[in-house]
Amino acid sequence: MVDRFFDALGRGVVRFRWLVVVVWIVGTVAAVSVLPSLSSQVNENNGAFLPASAPSNLAAQLAEPLIGPVSHGSVPVVAVTSGSNLDQTDKVALGRLLSRLSTVRSVLSVQYLANSPDGRAAELLVVSAVSPFDASRGSTLVDDLYTAVRSVPYPNDLRVYLSGALATNAALQQQSTRQGRQIQDASLLFILVLLLVIFRSVLAPFITLVPSALVLLVSGSFIGALGSDHVLQVSFFTQILLIVLILGAGTDYGLFLVFRVREQLFAGSHPHQAVVYALRRVGESIAASAATVIVALLTLLVASFGLYHDLGVPLALGVATMLLAGLTLLPALLAIFGRRLFWPTRAVAREPAVGLWGKVAASMVRRPSVTLVSGVAALGVLALFALGFSPSGFGGDVAAPSGSGAAKGNAAVASFFPQSTFNPTNVVMRFATSVWADPDPLAVASEGLRRSGEFTTVTGPLDPTGVALSPGELRAVHEEVSPYGSAQELARISSDPPTGSQVSSAAYGTYLATARYISADGHTVQWAAGLRVGDAGTTSAIDAVPRIRAAVTAVAHQAGAESSGVAGEAPAFYDISSISDNDVSKIVPVAIIAIGILLAIVLRSLIAPLYLILSVLLSYLASLGIAVIAFMKVPGQAGIIFLLPFLMFIFLLALGEDYNILVMTRIREEAQRDTLGRAVVRAVGATGPTVTSAGLVLAGSFLVLAVVGGSGAGNGEIRVIGVGLAVGILLDTFVVRTVLVPAAVKLLDRWNWWPSAMARGKGQG
Repeated sequence: MVDRFFDALGRGVVRFRWLVVVVWIVGTVAAVSVLPSLSSQVNENNGAFLPASAPSNLAAQLAEPLIGPVSHGSVPVVAVTSGSNLDQTDKVALGRLLSRLSTVRSVLSVQYLANSPDGRAAELLVVSAVSPFDASRGSTLVDDLYTAVRSVPYPNDLRVYLSGALATNAALQQQSTRQGRQIQDASLLFILVLLLVIFRSVLAPFITLVPSALVLLVSGSFIGALGSDHVLQVSFFTQILLIVLILGAGTDYGLFLVFRVREQLFAGSHPHQAVVYALRRVGESIAASAATVIVALLTLLVASFGLYHDLGVPLALGVATMLLAGLTLLPALLAIFGRRLFWPTRAVAREPAVGLWGKVAASMVRRPSVTLVSGVAALGVLALFALGFSPSGFGGDVAAPSGSGAAKGNAAVASFFPQSTFNPTNVVMRFATSVWADPDPLAVASEGLRRSGEFTTVTGPLDPTGVALSPGELRAVHEEVSPYGSAQELARISSDPPTGSQVSSAAYGTYLATARYISADGHTVQWAAGLRVGDAGTTSAIDAVPRIRAAVTAVAHQAGAESSGVAGEAPAFYDISSISDNDVSKIVPVAIIAIGILLAIVLRSLIAPLYLILSVLLSYLASLGIAVIAFMKVPGQAGIIFLLPFLMFIFLLALGEDYNILVMTRIREEAQRDTLGRAVVRAVGATGPTVTSAGLVLAGSFLVLAVVGGSGAGNGEIRVIGVGLAVGILLDTFVVRTVLVPAAVKLLDRWNWWPSAMARGKGQG
């Protein structure tokens, strides 16, 4: 039944080969022309993938009266004079800038926050309807703001910069777009060179890669469209893993088919007959291989963490598109080029050679017990090191690329407004009574936070510009100025005190600066704090979050607040860690069961899937153990990026089964007409070059990811992921699939196929 389907498919593709190629080319051009690119939808902030119920998101919601809805983003604008204090000419220019920024599309308000303590800089705040996590609209907003900034004339010594998360994310997105192209180009070049060595022909490498290249363009456009419609969040990991997965797995499927076509040509078949026969024989293997990857990726839908949840659909979509191309476009190209594909090698009839892997298999078949026990013992020792895994590197690099406008703006804020920490941990409290009427709880809370021992700096409503205020002084300024409007309202008008007001310019500037710390109604208050354990993105900061939350809750109780929360990078990544651990415990058994069922259907066996999945788990743990040795034990690091075990499990489980299916289906095919021992030797001899070539291509693609994607400052986690996955693929390819699995097949004999008809025959040695 299955063979008949792929035979009919092969005949149809060969007959309409030119039409198939034209449809794919036209479809690719249309998709790329009409749909948005994948890189335009990349979101650099993992916190955006947290569920709304996460404590860090609840804290952000608590702060909404101050920062607006979570869907609103803000862009600090800092102006710096290279000379003395800002003079009247500078202030006039900043007034024009404030008015000009207010006209930018999607901007809701622009506030004049404060002058720096030394008088040389001023800070404005642009509040927009664009979410900090909306990659596409965020980049457009930042571009529009830069256009507005450049449209205003300034005194010669005044410089204006954008800063903050939105500006930084826009700069990082530009960097990731460049990096994605570099990874794609380097991967294509690497695979081409490797295929030239493997095939020893000019055309075969290019034809094998054409479907992968077209699928990368098509699937990237489809995923970009889903991201632009907010159907899913698209992370940087989605972008880079799609490139590696499509080029690597697509080349694998190409090798499965091209090697079988070449084998038939060497047996004397006509090129068109060779394509039809090859598709009939390996079409099921290719479809089943792709299905295992798709099933493994779709199990991510049970995850709560959006980065995992939203990683599955786009990558599964890419693999499904690759499967379609592998079963239609590639056979059509093979039928068109025929024997010319392998020039200058002559693809003519010849006697099949035993080959290196045939000799390895023959030796293994003679002593399968020794082979299996030795391999399992060696992998088991490596797997023990996996117990030493510790997560780290949750945040990655949140700094803007060096030399970018955002980097200069963030540096200016850090220099002139040290109390406005670029990456603070925000403490939020809500009071039943307005603190404008009774500001004494502010002093209790501020002092309590400072004495908690968890923070190095605490900036809040009583020192918004770095100059301390007493509760009485804050109340006096408020009573004098509030008749003219709230701090938020006045900040949108002028940096000078209202006409008729008796408050000094310094006191008025301080009052304006409270707009970011006290809500207009006085019920919501926040503080920006620096963590004593170190930068908010470090493992020590993440580990300290439960203690920090407990300390804040205690201080809030002392100050009489009715609710409190802690927001920022460390709390967000602590929540990510907790949710990620819970997700992995759910996804692993679901993925194993789903792929086990699929293997049972493909192999018509209930026994083979058991040891095949166990072999993948052993290979996975051994690979993780090697990563622990290489990235923790040897360099003495505290941990490895938390994504590595998860990605290694999903990719090795899915891609490892690709090779299992190819090897096992070929063993079953050969065993139907010969003894099992000779069937294993012939099957491994025939598939060994395919599996090892495919493994080298896929592992090489991950190494390219490690070298190119991990080359920039702060991209060490990309390097770890690339190397970890490459090592896992190589171990799986050269040890597990081509040695241990065939040894297990030989030992189990006919029980491999139970309960199918093949299991009822006699063991044949």
